[in-house]
Amino acid sequence: MMAMTLCISTGIAAKNKKKAEQPLKPMNEFVSELMSKMTVQEKIGQLNLLPSGDIQTGISENSPISESIRQGRLSAILNLKGVDHILKLQKMAVEESRLGIPLIFGMDVIHGYETIFPIPLALSCSWDIPAIEQSARIAAKEATADGLSWTYSPMVDICVDPRWGRVAEGAGEDPFLGSRIAEAMVRGYQGTPDANSQLSKVNMLACLKHYALYGASEAGRDYNTVDMSRVRMYNQYFPPYKAAIEAGVGSVMSSFNTVDYIPATANKWLLTDVLRHQWKFDGFLVTDYGAINEMMNHGLGNQQQVAALALKAGTDMDMCSEAFTATLEKSLQEGKISMDDIDQACRRVLEAKYKLGLFADPYRYCDKKRRATDIYTPEHRLAARNLAAETFVLLKNDGLLPLKKQGTIALIGPLADSKNNIPGSWAPTATYQYPTLREGMERALKGKATLLYAQGSNICRDAVLQADGSFSRTIPRGDDDQLKQQAIETARKADVIVCAMGELQEMSGECASRSNLELFDVQHELLEELLKLGKPIVLLNFAGRPTVLIWEQQHLPAILNVWFAGSETGDAICDVLFGDKSPSGKLTTSMPQNTGQIPVYYNHLNTGRPVEEGTQKFFKYQSNYLDVRNEPLYPFGYGLSYTSFEYSDITLSSHQMNADGTITASVTVKNTGSYDADEVVQLYIRDVVASISRPVKELKGFQRIHLNAGESQTVTFTITPDLLKFYDYNLNEVIEPGDFDIMIGPNSRDVKKKTLTVL
Repeated sequence: MMAMTLCISTGIAAKNKKKAEQPLKPMNEFVSELMSKMTVQEKIGQLNLLPSGDIQTGISENSPISESIRQGRLSAILNLKGVDHILKLQKMAVEESRLGIPLIFGMDVIHGYETIFPIPLALSCSWDIPAIEQSARIAAKEATADGLSWTYSPMVDICVDPRWGRVAEGAGEDPFLGSRIAEAMVRGYQGTPDANSQLSKVNMLACLKHYALYGASEAGRDYNTVDMSRVRMYNQYFPPYKAAIEAGVGSVMSSFNTVDYIPATANKWLLTDVLRHQWKFDGFLVTDYGAINEMMNHGLGNQQQVAALALKAGTDMDMCSEAFTATLEKSLQEGKISMDDIDQACRRVLEAKYKLGLFADPYRYCDKKRRATDIYTPEHRLAARNLAAETFVLLKNDGLLPLKKQGTIALIGPLADSKNNIPGSWAPTATYQYPTLREGMERALKGKATLLYAQGSNICRDAVLQADGSFSRTIPRGDDDQLKQQAIETARKADVIVCAMGELQEMSGECASRSNLELFDVQHELLEELLKLGKPIVLLNFAGRPTVLIWEQQHLPAILNVWFAGSETGDAICDVLFGDKSPSGKLTTSMPQNTGQIPVYYNHLNTGRPVEEGTQKFFKYQSNYLDVRNEPLYPFGYGLSYTSFEYSDITLSSHQMNADGTITASVTVKNTGSYDADEVVQLYIRDVVASISRPVKELKGFQRIHLNAGESQTVTFTITPDLLKFYDYNLNEVIEPGDFDIMIGPNSRDVKKKTLTVL
């Protein structure tokens, strides 16, 4: 009868499976009343998150997970796709457990559900905040139409080391841009809560990750150690996390790495002092997969000890370790944790379920009609196609692009006709039935030009590496010599060659660190042979990270970085390749000249013995290399267009500013070429003299504008005190008087400059 009592009090009435949403008591009152009915075991059960097993299959009624649901020992399930499967388990929780508390169903909906958008790193290269927000909104609409209510996104980790494969899942190296994207993703996923703090049926709970510093893993190796000063944390790595919190993100995921030698999942300073007290986060915190048990490998004790450490540090939900359910009751009896510790975590989880509207209607995300109308729609696909085109970064163009739809074009490369490498590395809900680049080009050229195709090569000569890198979703392997010869014969018949080369999608992302970022051996060898034919070559570089393209830059006439652009890749590439759209993507990570330069990033500190930026000489006893210059091959913010833009000098509304005042900085940008196009105008600031060493420049504003050929526009930035603040040695946020360099340009290198004095 208890289950019936609770369901009636929340307006669910399991007896007749009523689904209409009903008004509830205020959240605090409702949750307190519910918790007064719960046993210790049921409260601990609300802290337990388990995987479903296979993403595409359901859970049997007599499985251990089903039994945990009936006993009230499970709060949430991850990696279960399909509204039918989810509805079955939700009914089990609501109608067969003692209190009828609904489950949360989560999934890594990272850059789309079935309509797949470009990987997050690529999205950031669009610098199009409204479109990025729309991509998250569409992902939430599709995911909620299939039963899900929680996504483990956005990932906002700053990363300056592209050897780390998960750079693909973030927004690059810059905290200012990363913060704006973090805010947009949270807004897109969660929407605007109603007066009762509840999300709508087409929105889902976002999860900020990985808190914190995961992108600074040593040697670019996943799950590895992180160690840095707190000054650097606050100024360079913390801002995107804080921005997502201020945007109202409902949950946070702790990271695998250590912070100050303490695993993040048990770091009270990180989880409570900073997250809760300084930033006022009021949602719940979940671990990353198995992170509590992994603390035993860090040397922090046995399972009972590490579970208690995690709970007392501020962790609310255990993802897949089952350490809380196995040990917390014993720790409570032994006085190692308190009932308040358990209650606090339980309350946070129940409040999230309230905000999701699951107590008003546990089946609100299980409307089967939506599955047919809200997923992979023409409208969603068009949005994905348009945004994908904005993410492509034109790295080099000696007048070859855009291609004309005429003559004979040879499409060559292992990624030219591969469905499995269309979506990107972190798309578990993708259908893998999306059109390939070859299919897109056949449509684009039909009746206008002849398209020839050859695979040309394997991904790499090492079959084991290719298989390991792709987790079995690989392209078919062939004989390297035969594939190369077929490609050469095909290319001889063509007027122009388009090469689709790079990584497999699973060669970036989680557990996909690489020590060498150059194009793989057999692909490079094929390019060398094709170059000998004397025909123009366009390289389409598929990658989930910045890669090393120094040879390609020196030898090829055109390079377009296309990342992994999602379900609409084929058509989106054709839109840009043939000039229907001008490329407008701008790099959000510096691209190194070689792997040994890493980390190389634009917002670095100066040294006591700097060399002049852009110098091509080696200087003894100064901070530079013998064999390569300091600058990246392509700087942060870089990206070419089919047109050209001219920037005027900067105009400041005043050359002096009070510490509590504002000024404006303006430039006039003119499209001096023959194509209509978008440009991303970027504002950088340098604090010239301060109490601590400050970066040589920092992004502090950007505007994406559209200019027709010959058109001009004045772009104005408002410089506020907040843009000039930083955290000093004592971690106080300050603005200090003195000179500031104000810089505006098309990238971080090619800027106009004026000086502002803060009084």
